[in-house]
Amino acid sequence: MTRRVQILVALALTALWGAGIFAAHAGGHLRFLDRLEATLTDWRTQVRGVQRPPDLVTIVAIDDTVVKRGGSYPLPRADLARVVDTIVQFKPKVVAIDLLLVDRSAAIGDATLANTLATGPMVLAAAAIFPSASENVAPGSAGPLAVLPQAERFLLPLPAFADHAEVGIVNVATGQSGSPLSVPMLFRTRDKVELSFPLRVATRALDKPLTIAPDHLMLGDRAVPTDTDFALPITYYGPRRTIRTVSAQSIFDGTLNRAAIENRIVVIGASVAGGGDFYPTPFDSLMPGVEVVSTAITHLVAGDGIVRDHRVHIADALAAILLPMLLVGLLAWRRSALGIMAAAAVMIAWAGLNTFAFTHGVWLNAATTLAAAVPPVAIFAGVQLWAGGRRTQYLAAKSRSLAQFQAPAVQEWLARDPNFLSKPVRQDAAIVFIDLSGFTSLSERIDPDALQEILQAFHARIDKAAVDCGGMITGFLGDGAMILFGLPAAMPDDAARALKCAIDLHRGVEHWIASLPSAIGGQLGFKIGAHFGEIVASRLGETHQHITATGDTVNVASRLMEVAVRNDARLALSNTLLDTADFHGAPDGVLSGPLLAQVRGRSGVVTVWFWRDRDGPKQAAAKAEAID
Repeated sequence: MTRRVQILVALALTALWGAGIFAAHAGGHLRFLDRLEATLTDWRTQVRGVQRPPDLVTIVAIDDTVVKRGGSYPLPRADLARVVDTIVQFKPKVVAIDLLLVDRSAAIGDATLANTLATGPMVLAAAAIFPSASENVAPGSAGPLAVLPQAERFLLPLPAFADHAEVGIVNVATGQSGSPLSVPMLFRTRDKVELSFPLRVATRALDKPLTIAPDHLMLGDRAVPTDTDFALPITYYGPRRTIRTVSAQSIFDGTLNRAAIENRIVVIGASVAGGGDFYPTPFDSLMPGVEVVSTAITHLVAGDGIVRDHRVHIADALAAILLPMLLVGLLAWRRSALGIMAAAAVMIAWAGLNTFAFTHGVWLNAATTLAAAVPPVAIFAGVQLWAGGRRTQYLAAKSRSLAQFQAPAVQEWLARDPNFLSKPVRQDAAIVFIDLSGFTSLSERIDPDALQEILQAFHARIDKAAVDCGGMITGFLGDGAMILFGLPAAMPDDAARALKCAIDLHRGVEHWIASLPSAIGGQLGFKIGAHFGEIVASRLGETHQHITATGDTVNVASRLMEVAVRNDARLALSNTLLDTADFHGAPDGVLSGPLLAQVRGRSGVVTVWFWRDRDGPKQAAAKAEAID
């Protein structure tokens, strides 16, 4: 299967995964995504920050001050009648009582409250009773209203009160985090549909007809965008009391400000500690239910609610399919850091767009898109890494098999990737230099054929050490060589492999010299320098090119051989190489130093260590022979 076909298959599977995730979540499955979405919604709300709400609603709170004065909760009906009567006298648009008046009380108190309710525009709260804790009940009939939460029954106010007011269902829908994220606008039982409490209040306050369209509501000529189940998404303006709130105690004290009531929507509700409903919100841990309801009322009347309608859900579906495909495509386009950075940039852009949309009134789902994107991207990236590792292993094996003949190995390498190092590459790498001492004077005294055999045997030692440690011989320099660790790509263990190569060379060449006739071996010595740092790898030449490395790291590695000679040593290692290789010595070797050495042609000093075999040349020769 070609790479192009593999990419097309990966993109097709990614699209199917995204579509499946979206469909499963939209169908009521994958509920864990709701908790994630609730958390992300809280975070986006906090990013948006506290906002000034439209000043349309006043909450008259039956709070701790009122309870302390009256000595009991719920508030006696006579006292509630006094609160309502005072508010009505200040001419509000509508009075909404967010209290369940479902139980009989003292006859005089009930009668007084009933008479008071008849004096102004009133909306009373009712409750929907569901068969379980969940309000998401499977629809039992066809049509647009089949998606409504179906209750077993409605808990309505006493007829004496309901006869003088409109009634709305006060239930809210809480997310997995417990925070109300939406308020259903319509409820149903088997034979009846009721409006929600906020919708009743808004309809009465605006004095406009309500129309129920198949996928939205109309208040007069203004569309109210709702979710697919006719729920109104809500976002909070701020912490509790962000919406104008006055204590009902001001009515009993005679200090209620008329401006807080006149021509306004007034919601009477409980905020007593230990009484009434409280919910966690992004801004505080306990917000009274009356303020949640008042937030929904404000959204309906002002038209400033957040949009999460069928058009937004279409955008969510497209994001769940297209974003993962784009990310996988970017990773396939560039199997390198560039592809990863491009994919990361797209994810950051998506997160920014999602947050921007939320803060400007459009609620795009984040959790579903993440669930659609993360698994296929992670799997594809893992497969890419695995395939890259296999390819690297293959190339390394081929390189080792051809390392005896350096030129053919380089030619095949360039044949696989003709553009390799066509432009210089700056990267970290390890460099090992080795050079024979006394070879020039020896060449003046022995036969050229014998000299060639000595040189070939020396090169064979270098070849073996380089191949065994995964290094690349960039070139033989007559009686020396330079070995590079870091091509075709930098690896985390480049320094460690270079260090092993240097020690193996030390032992191997020492053994080889000791095995030569004394007339020859007595004239030869060697020196090794190894360093780690930044290099510039490139191809030099026009018709006849060769791969090489340049830079200060190469110069330092070469000059370390001189440092070794000056200090009666054969192997000099830079402190940088040892630190990068995390080397602290070995039981069979002696590491001496550090020495602050001046390197020819370079300002400053280099921290140098010297290595020798603990057991001396004879035992080292035996070890090298055993390795051979």
